[in-house]
Formats: sequence, structure tokens, C-alpha cells
Amino acid sequence: KSVISFLTQKSSQELISSVKGINNLFFIESFDTLSLEGQLFDLIINLDDDELASKISNKLNSKKLIGSYFDNGIKYTVESSDWFDMGLASRFGKQKADELKILNQRTYQEIIFSFLELGDHKQFPPKLYLQDENISFSNDFFLKHKISSSDAVIGINTGSGGRWKDKKLPIEDTIDLINLLVNETKSKILLFGGPEEVERNKEILQGVSNEVIDAGCNNSLSNFASLINICDILVTSDSLALHVGVGLGKEVLAFFYPTSSSEIELYGKGIKIIAEGKSYCSYQEKCEYPPNWDLSVFIKHIQAMIKK
Repeated sequence: KSVISFLTQKSSQELISSVKGINNLFFIESFDTLSLEGQLFDLIINLDDDELASKISNKLNSKKLIGSYFDNGIKYTVESSDWFDMGLASRFGKQKADELKILNQRTYQEIIFSFLELGDHKQFPPKLYLQDENISFSNDFFLKHKISSSDAVIGINTGSGGRWKDKKLPIEDTIDLINLLVNETKSKILLFGGPEEVERNKEILQGVSNEVIDAGCNNSLSNFASLINICDILVTSDSLALHVGVGLGKEVLAFFYPTSSSEIELYGKGIKIIAEGKSYCSYQEKCEYPPNWDLSVFIKHIQAMIKK
């Protein structure tokens, strides 16, 4: 039986602590390699191109390392090159890395499972486990907003982090999409966001039907996940919400523009929509060519999901 130690950011504790199979959980903000000075790991896997994480790889004792380490810059092992060749630490430089990203047709999970020799990634979909208190929180929300078990519930997530501006559906398009969904599907619509979306969601709520339910922008990560768990369908950009939805086994309609849709695995539970435009998969923080979204495509796929 393996003993698994997992190093992550403190902000991930709420979601990671419930994952079964992790024996030791460490946080990078307070991690002291001296605490593991006498520990010999059979294998260290570091899939991060962060400098601090790469330097930690160097300081831990292991029989084998797969992934990144630090040697006058971030380097990576041969086994992991299929992933890192497309990233910021690429041995080929950014231009070639970007070209490889555009050409890539394999998901992150497929690539990782391949070089770790773990078999078919589709046989092991991610599982996100909710705590009892989070389920109680979502149950209270369910009752407060008079959501019936017979209702089709659609979650609209407006956030995507601050780095790539054109990951987000424009405010006007978001308003139009929600109004179309209210009129054409008769579903319950939940509007999601994070702290960065407070003003954005306020503007959206002012422009949509008053039937839309505000799920809030200041939920804890675990409560955010518990509210997504209410949804039958989640509409989201390439973001944390997408991965939460996948981990909860939800039907996900994911939309993409500056980032790659090919890297994302939905495990047969969703649809990917790519905007028209020359900046697709460019990873530009602000796209030279803004995306063109066809909302009728969103509606068509959501209606099909409801009928399943």
C-alpha cells in the first residue's frame, strides 16, 4: 500500500482535505523541507512550473523524480516533457511551446497518465467529496430559494481568474444568455462568481430577469462547490468552477477562447464551445482578436442536456 504526501497551497485545503487516499497534507506557504530531512520518498511527482515548487523537488530525498526541478532555472525530467514542452518552462522557448499547445489534442489527464504509466485516465475520473456541513449549507439554500427537486437547475459561472481577460463571456452576452435561458428553458438559473466578480455580477443581475438566483461571490471554496452540486448543468469558462463541476460529476458546458479546449477532460459529461476568432489558444492576456460568441449554440446544447 502506498503512503501519499501531498503539497499544495493553503487556499486549497477545504477541497483537498476531503480527498481519500492522502496520508500527509502539506502547504507550500509554511512548508519546511527540514521536517522531512530523514524521509526517503520512492517517487516525487512535481507537475508545477513554479520556481518555489521546483526548488523543493531538489531538497527532498527520493529514489526517483518525475517533473520539474531547479538547476539555474526550471528544468524537467524527460518523462514529463510532453507536458512541460508546452508550458512556460519549455526547453524550446515560449514561441515553440505555444505552437505545440495549439497542435496538442490530448487532455492534461491523458498526458499525465501516459508518462506516469497509470493506464486509461478515463477509468479514473476525479471525485470531489463534500462535507456534511457543506451539504447542509446547500440544502438550506435549496429551501430558501424554493427550488424543487423537479426543477432543472442551471448554474452560470461568470469568473475565470484575473489573468486571461477574454476567458469570460462579456457582460452583455451573459445577460442575453441568461434571459434566453429563462424564456426558453423555464429552468432555475443560479449566478455564480468569486470575489473578483462582485461588481460584474451586480451589473448582470440588474440586466436579467428577477427570477435569477444570486449564488453569491463570497462563498468559501467548499460552499461554492456545494452550491454547484445543486446544479444539473453548469455553464462555465475554463476555470476552477469547471474542475469542481467535473469532480462532482455534473453536466458541464464549458466555453473556451484564449486557452486550449483540448487539454480539458469532461469525462463524457459535457460539451465544449469554442468562440470564433484568430486568438483562440493564443494564451494572450488580452486577445488581439476578441472572441465572437454564438449564443444560439449555447442554447441548443443546454436544451439537449435538459432533455437527457
